[in-house]
Formats: sequence, C-alpha cells, structure tokens
Amino acid sequence: MNMDLNYIKKLIKMLDTSTISEIEIEEQGTKLKLSKPRPKVTSQGTPVNYTSIPVGNSGVEVQHALAPAPVSDATSSEVAESKSTENLYEVRSPMVGTFYKSPAPDADVYVKVGDSISTGSVLCIIEAMKLMNEIESEISGKIVKILVENAQPVEYNQPLFLVEQS
Repeated sequence: MNMDLNYIKKLIKMLDTSTISEIEIEEQGTKLKLSKPRPKVTSQGTPVNYTSIPVGNSGVEVQHALAPAPVSDATSSEVAESKSTENLYEVRSPMVGTFYKSPAPDADVYVKVGDSISTGSVLCIIEAMKLMNEIESEISGKIVKILVENAQPVEYNQPLFLVEQS
C-alpha cells in the first residue's frame, strides 16, 4: 500500500469529527474507502449503539449492539407525542444534492406545512450535478413538518418531510 499510515490516521480523525459519513480516495492505483456507521434506530425511535469486539489475534472484529439506556420519567406529553409520530412517514432524499422548495426563486413553493398531498405529488426539487430532480410523494397524507431549509445541501436518505398518512 502506497498511502502513509499517518495520512490514513488523519483521514480517520477528520471523518470522525465531521458531519460527512464517508470518504473515498484513490491515490496511485490504491483505493481507500472510509465510512462511519449510521446509528440504527429502534421502533421506539431510540438509537442503537454498536461496539466492535476484537476476535482473537485474527484482526477480525464483531459488531455487537448495545442496549439503549432505558428512558425514564416520560411525561404524558412525550408519550402522546410518540404515539402521534407512529402515523408519520418520513420522505427521504433519494440522492445527494441541494434541496429547493420551489421550481424557481420567484415561484410558489410546492408544499407547505398543513398541505394535503397525494401519491405522485411533487414535494420539492433536488439539484444534483446541475440536474433538477422533482421529488414526488410515495404516499397520501398531510405535510406535518419540513425538515430542510431551502437551498440547503442534503445527503442520500436524509429525511426531508414528515407526512401524516391518511
């Protein structure tokens, strides 16, 4: 391998401290891909943490799920809120790009909070590599929350909207 170990350690540290989730580098015919795992979420919405456990001297590691810390002293409003979110659907970004609420800066937005939508309704545009991609709804319902600001960069699979299914 042609890459310096200190260089790789710096890349790992940069990845660990940044908001990006993956780095892929090719240098002099050597490819290096670093990615950090995204936390899995339980049905209750709590993240599941993982730890790596080395297996002998083989260099193999096994990921083991750690139980999330128990939630205590939940108020009745928190319980009601969690029950109301059970009927919510997250519309996620199908690509990396820039999120736009409207087809042009001076045009009306596609959807606002409270709007009813149907399957196939255009919700937003994501610009990727100078191409404008209309994002359509996969379900019918009502827009409860818009999770992204206009002209904000978005990542693949990032939640964009919360929709109350009808």
